[in-house]
Amino acid sequence: MADHGHASDIPQMDYPEHERTYVGFVHFAEVGTVACLAIVAALAVGGTKHAWGTAIIGTLLTLVGTGIGIAAPSIGWRATLVPFVLMLLALLLY
Repeated sequence: MADHGHASDIPQMDYPEHERTYVGFVHFAEVGTVACLAIVAALAVGGTKHAWGTAIIGTLLTLVGTGIGIAAPSIGWRATLVPFVLMLLALLLY
């Protein structure tokens, strides 16, 4: 029969590192989701209102907000929420 015992040279699981990786993944997913929504809103402004200048500015603001949101976990997805709201306002007001 096969031996189902574990080898003694395999290290134990590093649970704090697993938790840190999970928190980082969730943080990245939150920021990325709001950034995608903001870019879609910018494309909607450009495509439906023909305001491509505003859409480009919104996309650039989204890229800056995404960088800030990823670099600063305390701010997180709120940094990309600003261009998203601005693009929604542009979509409504143009």
